[in-house]
Amino acid sequence: MARSRSDPSEGKVEDCIFCLIANNQDKEAEVVKKNKELVCFRDIDPAAPHHYLVIPIHHIHSCLSLQRDHIGLVERMAEMGKAVLREQGITDMMDIRLGFHKPPYISVDHLHLHVLAPSSQISNYMIYKFIPGTSSFITEERLRKRLKDNAPPVQFFNSCLSCL
Repeated sequence: MARSRSDPSEGKVEDCIFCLIANNQDKEAEVVKKNKELVCFRDIDPAAPHHYLVIPIHHIHSCLSLQRDHIGLVERMAEMGKAVLREQGITDMMDIRLGFHKPPYISVDHLHLHVLAPSSQISNYMIYKFIPGTSSFITEERLRKRLKDNAPPVQFFNSCLSCL
Protein backbone atom coordinates (compact mmCIF):
# COMPACT_ATOMS: atom_id res chain seq x y z
CA MET A 1 0.00 0.00 0.00
CA ALA A 2 1.09 3.54 -0.62
CA ARG A 3 2.57 5.39 2.31
CA SER A 4 0.01 7.72 3.81
CA ARG A 5 0.63 11.26 4.87
CA SER A 6 -0.66 11.95 8.34
CA ASP A 7 -1.43 14.93 10.48
CA PRO A 8 -0.63 13.83 14.04
CA SER A 9 -2.33 16.88 15.52
CA GLU A 10 -5.65 15.75 14.05
CA GLY A 11 -5.18 11.97 14.26
CA LYS A 12 -6.04 11.40 10.61
CA VAL A 13 -4.32 10.24 7.45
CA GLU A 14 -4.99 12.38 4.36
CA ASP A 15 -5.49 9.54 1.88
CA CYS A 16 -7.33 7.12 4.20
CA ILE A 17 -10.92 6.70 3.00
CA PHE A 18 -12.10 5.92 6.54
CA CYS A 19 -10.48 9.11 7.86
CA LEU A 20 -12.37 10.98 5.13
CA ILE A 21 -15.64 9.32 6.18
CA ALA A 22 -14.96 10.02 9.87
CA ASN A 23 -14.36 13.69 9.09
CA ASN A 24 -17.44 14.16 6.87
CA GLN A 25 -15.35 14.45 3.70
CA ASP A 26 -16.84 11.50 1.81
CA LYS A 27 -20.33 12.18 0.50
CA GLU A 28 -21.03 8.60 -0.66
CA ALA A 29 -20.72 6.85 2.69
CA GLU A 30 -24.00 6.15 4.43
CA VAL A 31 -23.26 7.13 8.03
CA VAL A 32 -25.89 5.72 10.39
CA LYS A 33 -24.48 6.81 13.75
CA LYS A 34 -21.72 9.10 14.98
CA ASN A 35 -20.42 10.49 18.24
CA LYS A 36 -17.28 12.40 19.24
CA GLU A 37 -15.15 9.21 19.13
CA LEU A 38 -16.74 6.76 16.66
CA VAL A 39 -18.56 6.57 13.33
CA CYS A 40 -20.75 3.73 12.07
CA PHE A 41 -21.59 3.39 8.38
CA ARG A 42 -22.89 0.78 5.95
CA ASP A 43 -20.32 -1.49 4.32
CA ILE A 44 -20.16 -0.84 0.56
CA ASP A 45 -19.98 -4.60 -0.15
CA PRO A 46 -22.31 -6.13 2.44
CA ALA A 47 -21.86 -9.78 3.35
CA ALA A 48 -25.14 -9.96 5.30
CA PRO A 49 -28.49 -8.15 5.24
CA HIS A 50 -27.10 -5.80 7.91
CA HIS A 51 -23.38 -5.10 7.51
CA TYR A 52 -21.90 -2.02 9.15
CA LEU A 53 -18.41 -0.82 9.99
CA VAL A 54 -17.61 1.02 13.22
CA ILE A 55 -14.41 3.06 13.13
CA PRO A 56 -12.65 5.38 15.55
CA ILE A 57 -12.43 8.95 14.25
CA HIS A 58 -8.80 9.02 15.35
CA HIS A 59 -6.71 6.97 12.90
CA ILE A 60 -5.52 3.63 14.28
CA HIS A 61 -3.95 1.25 11.76
CA SER A 62 -5.40 -2.12 12.81
CA CYS A 63 -6.12 -4.46 15.71
CA LEU A 64 -2.36 -5.12 15.86
CA SER A 65 -1.90 -1.48 16.86
CA LEU A 66 -4.03 -1.89 19.98
CA GLN A 67 -2.74 -2.09 23.54
CA ARG A 68 -4.36 -3.05 26.82
CA ASP A 69 -5.56 0.55 27.29
CA HIS A 70 -7.65 0.22 24.10
CA ILE A 71 -10.01 -2.36 25.65
CA GLY A 72 -12.54 0.38 26.41
CA LEU A 73 -12.39 1.60 22.80
CA VAL A 74 -13.10 -1.90 21.50
CA GLU A 75 -16.02 -2.21 23.95
CA ARG A 76 -17.46 1.15 22.83
CA MET A 77 -17.12 0.14 19.18
CA ALA A 78 -19.08 -3.06 19.91
CA GLU A 79 -21.70 -1.14 21.89
CA MET A 80 -22.23 1.26 19.00
CA GLY A 81 -22.51 -1.64 16.54
CA LYS A 82 -25.09 -3.40 18.68
CA ALA A 83 -27.03 -0.16 19.16
CA VAL A 84 -27.21 0.32 15.39
CA LEU A 85 -28.46 -3.24 14.94
CA ARG A 86 -31.18 -2.68 17.54
CA GLU A 87 -32.15 0.60 15.83
CA GLN A 88 -32.42 -1.34 12.56
CA GLY A 89 -34.82 -3.84 14.13
CA ILE A 90 -32.42 -6.68 14.91
CA THR A 91 -33.63 -8.37 18.10
CA ASP A 92 -31.73 -11.68 18.10
CA MET A 93 -28.35 -10.63 19.49
CA MET A 94 -27.23 -14.28 19.47
CA ASP A 95 -27.30 -14.22 15.64
CA ILE A 96 -24.78 -11.42 15.09
CA ARG A 97 -21.06 -11.36 14.41
CA LEU A 98 -18.71 -8.60 15.54
CA GLY A 99 -15.06 -8.75 14.65
CA PHE A 100 -11.92 -7.43 13.02
CA HIS A 101 -9.85 -8.62 10.11
CA LYS A 102 -6.20 -9.07 10.98
CA PRO A 103 -3.32 -7.88 8.82
CA PRO A 104 -2.47 -8.72 6.14
CA TYR A 105 -6.17 -9.46 5.50
CA ILE A 106 -7.42 -5.87 5.84
CA SER A 107 -8.52 -3.83 2.85
CA VAL A 108 -8.32 -0.42 4.55
CA ASP A 109 -5.51 0.44 6.94
CA HIS A 110 -7.81 1.98 9.55
CA LEU A 111 -9.19 0.00 12.48
CA HIS A 112 -12.74 -1.11 11.70
CA LEU A 113 -15.18 -3.42 13.44
CA HIS A 114 -17.41 -5.48 11.17
CA VAL A 115 -20.97 -5.67 12.48
CA LEU A 116 -23.00 -8.35 10.70
CA ALA A 117 -26.56 -9.56 11.22
CA PRO A 118 -28.04 -12.02 11.01
CA SER A 119 -24.80 -14.00 11.05
CA SER A 120 -26.78 -17.04 9.90
CA GLN A 121 -27.39 -15.13 6.65
CA ILE A 122 -23.82 -14.15 5.80
CA SER A 123 -23.55 -14.84 2.07
CA ASN A 124 -21.99 -18.15 1.08
CA TYR A 125 -19.41 -16.51 -1.16
CA MET A 126 -18.19 -14.23 1.67
CA ILE A 127 -18.55 -16.43 4.76
CA TYR A 128 -14.87 -17.42 4.65
CA LYS A 129 -13.91 -13.81 5.45
CA PHE A 130 -15.79 -13.83 8.75
CA ILE A 131 -14.97 -17.17 10.37
CA PRO A 132 -13.97 -16.63 14.01
CA GLY A 133 -10.68 -18.15 15.11
CA THR A 134 -9.04 -18.09 11.69
CA SER A 135 -5.81 -16.34 10.81
CA SER A 136 -7.77 -13.56 9.13
CA PHE A 137 -10.62 -12.73 11.57
CA ILE A 138 -10.86 -12.20 15.32
CA THR A 139 -14.10 -11.57 17.19
CA GLU A 140 -14.45 -8.47 19.28
CA GLU A 141 -14.74 -10.57 22.46
CA ARG A 142 -11.60 -12.56 21.68
CA LEU A 143 -9.65 -9.39 20.87
CA ARG A 144 -10.64 -7.84 24.22
CA LYS A 145 -9.51 -11.01 26.03
CA ARG A 146 -6.17 -11.02 24.22
CA LEU A 147 -5.64 -7.34 24.99
CA LYS A 148 -6.45 -7.98 28.65
CA ASP A 149 -4.00 -10.89 28.72
CA ASN A 150 -1.45 -8.82 26.76
CA ALA A 151 -1.30 -11.54 24.11
CA PRO A 152 -0.67 -10.50 20.50
CA PRO A 153 -3.84 -10.63 18.34
CA VAL A 154 -2.02 -12.41 15.52
CA GLN A 155 0.27 -15.30 16.32
CA PHE A 156 -0.25 -17.24 13.09
CA PHE A 157 1.17 -14.52 10.83
CA ASN A 158 4.19 -13.95 13.06
CA SER A 159 4.93 -17.67 13.21
CA CYS A 160 4.69 -17.90 9.41
CA LEU A 161 7.31 -15.19 9.07
CA SER A 162 9.71 -17.14 11.25
CA CYS A 163 9.38 -20.06 8.83
CA LEU A 164 10.82 -18.03 5.95
